[in-house]
Amino acid sequence: MQTTEEYKITDALASFVEKWREKPGNLIMILHKAQDEYGFIPRKIAIELGRILDVPLAKIYGVITFYNFFKLEKPGKHNIQVCTGTACYLKGGIDIIEELEILLGTGINTVTDDGLFSIESVRCIGCCGLAPVLLIDGEVFGKLSKDDLPKIIADIRDR
Repeated sequence: MQTTEEYKITDALASFVEKWREKPGNLIMILHKAQDEYGFIPRKIAIELGRILDVPLAKIYGVITFYNFFKLEKPGKHNIQVCTGTACYLKGGIDIIEELEILLGTGINTVTDDGLFSIESVRCIGCCGLAPVLLIDGEVFGKLSKDDLPKIIADIRDR
């Protein structure tokens, strides 16, 4: 999904950068804060952080791409995280992903055309007894079947 939004360093991020500038492990902490601010790491922000911290852009992207927590593209308004840890995988987590792709008309790690939904596969979210599980907007949906998904999507769409 292409966006024409302009991203600028927020006051909160600038303050955080100043607080962490000289601390060990500062880059990861600052990138976490940036992702909290924007929902992903916009390229313009990565460039600006590199300039502020005197860190090469290649190093910043090395960190962003090494850790799967960081996102390079803006997720949908409602990011659907489907657990594919062992318990969820064995109880149909992949089937849940495939059904969501059909229902939403988009693939994993992409955003629907309306910008409302994105789907991602995540490793264990700690609800193994509820497998298979997905997480949307901090809400856990467990013991899922493919038949549960249309109602969940409709309810989330109506929010």
